[in-house]
This record gives sequence, C-alpha cells and structure tokens, in this order.
Amino acid sequence: MSEEKKAATAPKPRRRGRRLAIIGAALAVTALALSPLSPLSPVGDADAAEGVSTMAAPNFEVPFPCGQTWSGQTRTNHSPQNAIDFNRTNDTGDTVSASAAGTVSVVKDKGNTSYGKYVVINHSGGYQTLYAHLSKWSVKVGQSVSVGQTIGYVGNTGGSTGAHLHYEQRSGGSAAKIRFDGAGAYYWGTKSYKSSNKCSGGGGNPYSASQVCGSGYKVIDSAALKSGGKTYGTVYLTYNASNSYNCVVTLKATSLGSKTAVKAYLEPAGKSRSTDSGSYTYYAGPVKKSAPSCVKWGGTAGPASYNSPSEHCG
Repeated sequence: MSEEKKAATAPKPRRRGRRLAIIGAALAVTALALSPLSPLSPVGDADAAEGVSTMAAPNFEVPFPCGQTWSGQTRTNHSPQNAIDFNRTNDTGDTVSASAAGTVSVVKDKGNTSYGKYVVINHSGGYQTLYAHLSKWSVKVGQSVSVGQTIGYVGNTGGSTGAHLHYEQRSGGSAAKIRFDGAGAYYWGTKSYKSSNKCSGGGGNPYSASQVCGSGYKVIDSAALKSGGKTYGTVYLTYNASNSYNCVVTLKATSLGSKTAVKAYLEPAGKSRSTDSGSYTYYAGPVKKSAPSCVKWGGTAGPASYNSPSEHCG
C-alpha cells in the first residue's frame, strides 16, 4: 500500500498582544454577563433533539480552526447554564468550525432576540451542537459537514451586547456539560482553550481521511483513540453519496513515520467485516464497502481502540 508524502499545512493562529487580549476578554466577559440568553425549549422547537441519546458522545473539538486560542466563559446565570461563551480580541468575523462531523438540522435567524443567527448540527448518538450570534452562516439545512469545516462566522446578532460565539452541546433536547477531546470544560469561570480541530489529521499526521479514501468521500463521523489520557490516533467514517459506499481510515497521531500497530474495519449490516490491520507508518485503510444501510466501524492505534454500535442507518 502506497502512502503520499505531501504534508498538509495547518492554518496559523493570529497573534495578539497580551495586553490587548486581556483588556478585550475582560470587556467581552462584562458585556456577556449582562445579557443571558433564553434557553431553547426541548419540545416543539425546530432545533430540539429528537429522542434521548443512549450512545457515547462524538469526540467533540473546540469550534475554531487548528491552533487558535479562545477565552471560554461559563457562569451560573447563563441560559442555558451549561453553554460556553467564546471570545477573543477583535473576533468579529472570525471562523467558526464544526466540532464534529454531522448533518446541519437548523439554520435560522431570530433577529434581534435570543440566538440571533444560529446553526444546529446533528451528530451520532443523538447529540447536537449549537453555534449562536453568528454574523453569517456558510451551510444549509440537510448539508453533511466534516469536523473542522467552516459553518459560519463570529458575530453580535440576537440578544448579545458584544461579539462572541455562544456554543452548546445538546443531548436529548437539553444542553449538556461540554467536553472537548474527551475532557470536561471548566465550570464555573473562564478558561483558555487551544483548538486542535482538524490539525493535519490530529497530532501532525500529513494525511486526511478524505485524502486517503479518495474523491467524493466526506467525513460523517469520527472517534478519538485514547488510552491513559493520551491520544494515539483518530478513526474516521466517510461516505460517498454517488455510489453509497462507506470508507474507514485510522490516522495515527503518535510514532509518525515509524511502523506501529494500527487497524481500521467496516461491517455493513448483513455483510462480512472487512479489516486492514498491520504495522503502518501513518494510517490503516482505506476500507471501502457498499453500505446502503447500517454499519459498524472502528479501529485501533497502539493500545487504544474504538468499536461503534450499528449506526448511520440509511
């Protein structure tokens, strides 16, 4: 199996002066605290989750491009309480990225109230993410998005008194405690978060899942491969709508360039499992199979593994 050697280049974060960043964050936090939002109704609203999740949450990433650092604030008078408000100096118009692969379910403008311009994305296991106060969006309802894909831009719309991103992770119609890369967000107060969202496949791997699977394949799900608090890679599930094929790839995040144990597998409903397993330098796969209905998928990297339930039923 041949592997390309062209390295992907991750976007560089903008550098800010420390003094301006501190002043800007303090002003934004003060403004945000004065304007708590109205919570979404878990029943009857277009952006409410349908059914309570019983599956593991996706591996959510910080909702900004790779390498950027943002101030994230939680507070007990926030509505809903588990949401995070993100901001940094001069952030109006900055890119907002999808936290995980999924399908856009809501694109709406509530005018000068509540969330203003906002987007909701449905993820595996019944989870959703919500991105509010956008200046504008770049997706439409029904669109499949990959992790790290641009879905909109930071703004000051709705019931907001300062530019920022209001962000939620929702399960069963309610805002849940937020997690990034498997770790819980900080409650209650303010913390800096550095994004590793779509950082060259994670851990500096020069390949992407779509690159390995080929033209027409889009990421629809992913899972971090973690053990003992360390990330060894990520396994990706992609789909090609033109031929109803799925493709699974496991990208390494450690020992890059050295041959270590890695595996990827795909098992469509009613069909045998196909697996690519061995000692590889960057990835295992691609594993491709026709999958018009449910699939099981997963992989391993070093001591870490992921095995999905039967899901993504067409």
